[in-house]
Amino acid sequence: MNLGGSELLIILVIVLVLFGGAKLPKLARSLGQAQKEFKDGMDESGPDSSADQADS
Repeated sequence: MNLGGSELLIILVIVLVLFGGAKLPKLARSLGQAQKEFKDGMDESGPDSSADQADS
């Protein structure tokens, strides 16, 4: 799915209208933290966890 510049601009305007300008930094910060926690969780459940599941 390729999004061009005009599609991204429309999405940005819709998000701005829905959440308001004051809440956008807080929303971006929470999305960044969620992405970081997800990546950390994926790293923790790497090859070591598959060996733990085989023992069970």
